[in-house]
Amino acid sequence: MKTTLEIPDDLFRQAKATAALHGESLKDFVTTALKAHVETQAAEAPRERGWRSVFGGARLEEVEEIDRIVAEEFERVDPDAWR
Repeated sequence: MKTTLEIPDDLFRQAKATAALHGESLKDFVTTALKAHVETQAAEAPRERGWRSVFGGARLEEVEEIDRIVAEEFERVDPDAWR
């Protein structure tokens, strides 16, 4: 897939020079770097599920009341109504 990215000039020159030093095309260099970064971010992604995964690292004691309210509200949901 082709796309256009805006990269700061200094970073572009560094990436191009580094790729050349390693005998790689800029495309291959950027693809490898981006893939490594995405894999690192995925490995560090929060393991939490549900609403807390969206709002970050709140401590459990800070959100216990919210968890309780959310759980109560979900108990009221009719699963057949969501189909």
